[in-house]
Amino acid sequence: MYQFPRAEMQTAAGARHRQLLSRSIDMLLAAVMIGRDSLEAAEALHFTSRVWTAFVEDLRSGDSALPTELRANLISIGLWLLRETEDIRQGRTDNFEGLIEVAAIVRDGMQ
Repeated sequence: MYQFPRAEMQTAAGARHRQLLSRSIDMLLAAVMIGRDSLEAAEALHFTSRVWTAFVEDLRSGDSALPTELRANLISIGLWLLRETEDIRQGRTDNFEGLIEVAAIVRDGMQ
């Protein structure tokens, strides 16, 4: 697995990104346990969408010290997560597990 550059990820922003991803994952896990049609699921999907929208916007801005290829890969992952989140909301899939797994891989790569 690719490890993000230490200097980038040890910043306050990197710690905040990890916190947001952990919160999103926790909310998605709770949504699966409580029920996919619950208010908690709707809130988890909304939060996850907001987090990834912000991440993608930050990565697109070019201010990141991350290598260009890594930024492009993370943007692609973010766009997939956003599409999958919307597909779950629309009832086209119920792939909460996929969202959780991918978000955990990204978060764990930041350590």
